[in-house]
Amino acid sequence: MTLDRTAPARPSAEADPGTPRPARRVSPGRWAGQSLTMAWRSIVQIKHNPSELLDLSIQPIMFVLLFTFVFGGAIGGSTDAYLQFALGGLIAQNALFLTIYTATGLATDLQKGTFDRFRSLPIARSAPLTGRILGDVLRQLWSLVVLLAIGVVLGFRITTSPLAVVAAFLLLVAFTVAFSWTSVLLGVLARDPEKVQVYGFTVLFPLTFASNAFAPTETMPGWLQAWVSINPVSRMADALRGLLVGGPVAGNVVATLLWGAAFAAVFAPLAVWALRTRV
Repeated sequence: MTLDRTAPARPSAEADPGTPRPARRVSPGRWAGQSLTMAWRSIVQIKHNPSELLDLSIQPIMFVLLFTFVFGGAIGGSTDAYLQFALGGLIAQNALFLTIYTATGLATDLQKGTFDRFRSLPIARSAPLTGRILGDVLRQLWSLVVLLAIGVVLGFRITTSPLAVVAAFLLLVAFTVAFSWTSVLLGVLARDPEKVQVYGFTVLFPLTFASNAFAPTETMPGWLQAWVSINPVSRMADALRGLLVGGPVAGNVVATLLWGAAFAAVFAPLAVWALRTRV
């Protein structure tokens, strides 16, 4: 018995007209629904790993206690005065540090081949990325509530209106979503989750600590003040202070949103492009 080498090859699933092909472009409504589904997937993972929620609760408490009682007297004159100044900066710093979870989660999914399965689905290429960001933002909101609650227990007092507090939450979410695209790109480029921590903190530490989040700008050397005054973390910290305890708001809010738009405009296309080249 011989094989007929001239027999036509069996059509592949891709060529089979009865097999649905993954959609390359979807409508905005479907993209939003797909992103929310991916966000829900990210959130329900906490049920299988409750220690993750514990990390989100302990880290902000440690930062508030450490900075208030170790540096408060030296920088602010008293722990109460320093807490009124520093809590806005601690909120900004904590939000940026938590974006590392986004990069780590993406690196883990890519390493396990999860995105190979996503690629076979009729969904937008960016939906898993935006879904991961939205899911992690919900985690950050939980961490923010814990941070604000422990601050109030220690003596922090909100001296503005409830509407201003809501505006502070919305501003933080808007900037964090935009900034998270830097972590998305990092997670896609990293070959394993362990490297994310090294690369991430190499960027986040200078960005957050070379700001006025923890110390007034005027106490720093002149050459450093030039950067601190335009640092996005400084502008967001000042905006949060204005919204929570009073002070200039409009200019800092606009600067924060402009920085966020710049981060998203640069890093979102790069992240999507990097994902396409990798998977």
